[in-house]
Amino acid sequence: MRQSSSLPAPIVHNRSTRTGMSLAALLMIGVRVTSGAAAGVIEELQRAIAGALKGHQGCAVVLDVESDRLLAWSDLDLAARRLVPPGSTLKPFTLLALLEAGAVKADTPFVCGRDLKIAGRRMDCTHVATPEPLDAATALAYSCNNYFAHFAGEISGETLLHAFERAGLTARTGLARGEGIGVVLPVNDLEQQRLQALGEARIKVTPLGLAEAYRRLARGRADGGPRQVLLAPLYAGLEASTSFGVGRRAAPSGLAVAGKTGTAAASEGPWTHAWFAGYAPAERPEVVLVVFLERGQGGADAAPVARQIFAAWAAWRERS
Repeated sequence: MRQSSSLPAPIVHNRSTRTGMSLAALLMIGVRVTSGAAAGVIEELQRAIAGALKGHQGCAVVLDVESDRLLAWSDLDLAARRLVPPGSTLKPFTLLALLEAGAVKADTPFVCGRDLKIAGRRMDCTHVATPEPLDAATALAYSCNNYFAHFAGEISGETLLHAFERAGLTARTGLARGEGIGVVLPVNDLEQQRLQALGEARIKVTPLGLAEAYRRLARGRADGGPRQVLLAPLYAGLEASTSFGVGRRAAPSGLAVAGKTGTAAASEGPWTHAWFAGYAPAERPEVVLVVFLERGQGGADAAPVARQIFAAWAAWRERS
């Protein structure tokens, strides 16, 4: 774990200086950013993020998969300190726990009944009706609440908690001074466990922390290795999500993206927060992007913002 003591200064608090900053300014405020040849992508992505978030209250962060450094962001204070439930962006890590525990395999079939009520909360599935049973990858692509709630009950709460911790959801990123740390609480009963598996209860993350967890997933995809067979449905599900699933609005033309949307109930009132978390290119990841919007829905609101940012990165990459 990188130590924040390596950062020379605190996060910037002046909102007007959070985007469009020069490389020198970024280094002065103590943010771990790319340098040298990559300086151009910082400026270009900063402009793209500012444009994509216009009219929204929220933030976005872009990380380099290889170096684990920030490429660009909007409102780093919010990204580093805002602790909220991750919603369905947590499901890849729930699937990871299920696969590691042997609770599901890639081809374990599941018939979705669509209706779902947990602890008095309606958590009905909203994906297209599927007459055929879902496998693991398709369940992730469609963000099937019934699938994840059902199989989460097949493992212990401790197994789920430890899987989230190993994924990095409770670790410091070391990317910004004064950052918040994700919280995963033990569950008291099966209903809490199922809600936690859906990213709706007893877990909170920061946008920056979620980006780091997805960077670890992306790094595993890029590096290959023996775990590729075990995790194949996870990566396939993230790629299918942006191809035909709930995250399809996040992928710009000509760029293969892998990722997951999320819509999480807000604790502040009767509305929801919107998420997108993912990486590109899908098969050989180079960048990770997380978008968080204070109000909205993941597929309808956060995914289109992500698409604009991915498109700007792809355009820069094509010219380089």
